[in-house]
Amino acid sequence: EDEHDLNSFMYQTVGHQVIPLYAEATGIPLYRRAITGGAAQSGKEYSHFHHRPSSTAPRLQSGSGREGGARPPPGSDKEDHHGQAGSGDHIITASARVASAGQEADTGVASDDSNINNDDGIIADETESMVPLLRAVMAAHPEANALCAGAILSTYQRTRVESVATRLGLTPLAYLWKFTVLPAPPAPSSPSSSSDAAAQQLLHDLAAAGVEARIVKVASGGLDESFLWADVAAPGTGARLARAMGRFGAAGTGAVVGEGGEFETLVLDGPRSLFRKRIVVGEADRRVVKEGGGCAWLRLGGARLEEKGREEEAGEGGGGGEEGGVRVPDLLDPVFVGVLKQLSASDVSGVSAVQPGLGEGPQLGKMRVSTSEKVQQWCFLGSKSGSIEADTRAVVERICQRLRQHALPPSAIITATVVLRRMADFPAVNSVYGTLFDAPNPPSRVTISCGDALSAVLPDAAHLAVYLTVHAALQPGQRHGLHVQSRSYWAPANIGPYSQAMSIPVSSLGPPTDSLENTTTISSSSAAPRLVSIAGQIPLVPATMALPSPLPPCSSNSSSTREDTTLALELVLSLQHLWRIGIEMDVQWWTSAVAFFPPAAGCDKNGGQQQVAMAVKARMAARAWRAAHGSGSIASATAGDDDEEEEEENGPDLWDRRYNLEYMTYSSAASGGGAGEHKNRAGSALPDRSVLSVISSSTSSLLSRPAAGVSAKSVVPPLFVAEVEELPRGAGVEWHAHWGVARACEGSVVLREVYLPPREGHGESEETVVSLIVVRSGGERGVGLVQTVVAEGFGNGGWKGVDGSSEAAKAALVRLSDGESVGEPVVAVRYVDAEVLRAGGAVDAEALGPVVPCRSLWDGQGERLVAVTVYQSII
Repeated sequence: EDEHDLNSFMYQTVGHQVIPLYAEATGIPLYRRAITGGAAQSGKEYSHFHHRPSSTAPRLQSGSGREGGARPPPGSDKEDHHGQAGSGDHIITASARVASAGQEADTGVASDDSNINNDDGIIADETESMVPLLRAVMAAHPEANALCAGAILSTYQRTRVESVATRLGLTPLAYLWKFTVLPAPPAPSSPSSSSDAAAQQLLHDLAAAGVEARIVKVASGGLDESFLWADVAAPGTGARLARAMGRFGAAGTGAVVGEGGEFETLVLDGPRSLFRKRIVVGEADRRVVKEGGGCAWLRLGGARLEEKGREEEAGEGGGGGEEGGVRVPDLLDPVFVGVLKQLSASDVSGVSAVQPGLGEGPQLGKMRVSTSEKVQQWCFLGSKSGSIEADTRAVVERICQRLRQHALPPSAIITATVVLRRMADFPAVNSVYGTLFDAPNPPSRVTISCGDALSAVLPDAAHLAVYLTVHAALQPGQRHGLHVQSRSYWAPANIGPYSQAMSIPVSSLGPPTDSLENTTTISSSSAAPRLVSIAGQIPLVPATMALPSPLPPCSSNSSSTREDTTLALELVLSLQHLWRIGIEMDVQWWTSAVAFFPPAAGCDKNGGQQQVAMAVKARMAARAWRAAHGSGSIASATAGDDDEEEEEENGPDLWDRRYNLEYMTYSSAASGGGAGEHKNRAGSALPDRSVLSVISSSTSSLLSRPAAGVSAKSVVPPLFVAEVEELPRGAGVEWHAHWGVARACEGSVVLREVYLPPREGHGESEETVVSLIVVRSGGERGVGLVQTVVAEGFGNGGWKGVDGSSEAAKAALVRLSDGESVGEPVVAVRYVDAEVLRAGGAVDAEALGPVVPCRSLWDGQGERLVAVTVYQSII
C-alpha cells in the first residue's frame, strides 16, 4: 500500500486500490497482473524487438507521467483474478468484456515476447507486462478478439497497445483517437479558443454518457490541489482547466483532456449498460500528497460500492436513457459535407468519348533510373515463378539483396507502389511483403491491380511489380512516420505492413554540407520544410473498416443514379482521409495527385459506353479535388481576383461560402478562425496558399486550357485519373498524392506551368502540358526538389513520339529554369495507356522505370491522355 504512484510512462497507478471494485460494479470479470520492467523505450514509437540495458534506461522525474522519475518496480510477477492482488503490487487490469470487432482472435502466438525479465541484465519495457495478462484473458475467454485503448492524442500509449494487440491477434481499437478534431455539435460562443472548445466537447460527451471521472493527480503549471477530485465531466470543469493552464501557456487541445500528463482521472461511474453500481470514496478517505514541483495526488482508501437508484438510471445520458447520450461523430467534416453537396448537385454527364488512334504506337523514352541521387527509384518486376507466393518471395529477396548491396536498412524505403495482376492475390503478397519490416513505421504504400494490362510490361505469367522510393542517406531522426493501426472514427486503420504517411526533410536531398548531420541540428529540424508521402486512400468507414452503404439518388439532380451518389460519397470520403492524414503530418500543399478508378460496372470494358463512364468519373474527381481546394469550378479557378466572389452556377452563394461550414474549404475555414478551423499541428491550413509563388502565364490547372490572371488564391495542384482493373476491398476510387509539402515558409513553393505546342504533323488535341513545382529547404540558395509532371494528349492521329515525355520535361526545365542549375530528371512514376504500350511492340520494362500500365488515362475535363510521367530532380 506504500507504493501508490508508480510515475510510469505507460500506466496510471494513482487510485489503483479502487480497481478491485470494478468487477462487482460492472459485473465483468477483471484480471490483474503486476507491472514489471521500466520505460526501456521512451520514444513515441515502440518495437518489442528492442531493449536497453537497465543502466541506460531513462529515469522519470516526479510530475508528468510521461516525464517523471520511475521508482523500481516491485518484483512480484504473480497473477491475480477478480482484483485479488497481493499487497504492494502495481497492477495492470484487463476487462474480459468482448468488443465486437468482426475478427477472430488468433491465440497461437509465439512465446518470444513473453519473457518480461532478461537474465543478461536487459530489462524489457513495461509495455510487455500486458502480454501475459492478455494471454490469461484469452485463455479464459476464447471469444475475446479486440483490445481497446483510451488514447485521444497520445501516440506513446496507442503504439504500445497496438504492438501488443497485433502480436496477440487482437484487433486494436481506439475510438477516442483524434476525437477532439472530429465533427462536433455547434458550440456556444465562449472566450475559449476553438481548440479548447473542441477538447471541452469531449468532456461534454462524457457527461452526456453518464460518466463520472474524478481528477486524482495534477502535474501541470496552473493546476494545484484545488483541482483534485473535480469531476472532469461536470459543467464548467473544462473551462476552468483551460483558464488555469492558459495562464502558464500550457493550454491546448490535449491539455484540457489531460493527454500530456497534466492530470489523471479515476472513473467512478458510467452508463447503466456498463456500471450496475457506482464507486464512492468519502471525503475522509481522500488524503492529498504533495510531491513538489506542482505535482499533487490523492491517496485513496475506504472505497465502497453504492446501488444506483432508478431515477438516476433513467436520467443518465441526457434524459433519454444513457445509450442515446453517447455521441458518434458524423462521417464527414462540415467542409466535406459541402464538397459532397457540390459534387452531387453537379451535372458531369454528356461527355463524348474520344476513341484512340493507336497508329504505330510510341517508343517511350528510355530514361534509366539514376542511382546517384539520394532519393532513388528501385523497380522489382515479377517473373515466371509459378505461384504468387513464389513470385513475391523472389521479389522480396531481390529487395533485401539490393538493400544489403547499398548497406541500407529497410527503413530507407520511404514509399512503395505494388502493382498486382489480380487483387485476389493481395493477402498472399501482403504476408510475404510484410517480412521486410520488423521496426515501427513501415513505408507508405499504394496498391492497385492492373489485370492483363500488366502483360504490357511483364511476362504473362508474372504476378506483380513493386516500385520503391528509397532514401540512401537518411540521418537518425530525419524519417518521421504515422502508423495508426487502431480502429477509430478518424481515418482507416492500417493493419498491414504500411504506414499512413512517411516524411523526410527537404534538406536531406542535398549534398552533405546541406544535410542535417549533427544531432543538434537534427533535433531542431522539425520546423524545416518536409516532403510527405501518404498511402493510397480508399473510402473505408473508419469505425467499421467497411465501404459505405449505397446512397439513394440525389434529389437535386434528376439525372443522378444510386451508383452516382454512392460514387460521390466514396470520392469525398476517401479524399477526406487524404486531408485528415495530411493535416496530421502538417501538409500545406500537394505537388500532384492521381485518382484510380476500376472499370464502370455493367459496361463493356473496351466499348464506347465504358469510355463515357470513365470521362464522367474523371470530371467528378476533378470537381471534388477543386472543391476541396476552394475552387468550385474551372471558371473560379481561372478568374481574376475581382471575380472571386461572383456566384457560381450550380454552386453555393456568397453567404454560404463565407459563413456556412458546409461550403468552407479547409483553407478558408482556417483563415476565418472560429468553429471552422481546420489546421495542422504547425498552425497552417490545408491548402495553405501563403507558401506558394505562382509563376505562370497559362492556367492554374495542369489539364485545362490556358487562361490569364492566375494567382495563388485560385491555383489547384495537378490531378489526373487512371483506370485500372481493381482496387483494394473492391473500392470505387483510390486517391494518391505524389508528395505533400509540409512546414514550408511563405513563398518557398514555386509553381510553374508551360504548354508545349504539338509536334509537326500532330493534331491540336495532342498538346503536351508540363507542370513543375519547386520546393526549397531554405531560401533561394537552399537545396530543393523539382517535380515535373508531363501529361501528353492522346491526339486523333495517335502518339508517335520518340522519347517524347523526357524531351518535354527537359524542354520545360530549360525554358523555366531561369539560369538555375537543374539536375537530370529521374522518372518517379510513369502512367501509360496499356493499349498504346502494346501497339508499340516489345517493351524494355527495366528501361521504362516505374511504370503503371492503365486501361485508360484522363485529364480533369474528361479528355483522354496517352501518358503521364512524374519526374524528380534536385536543385
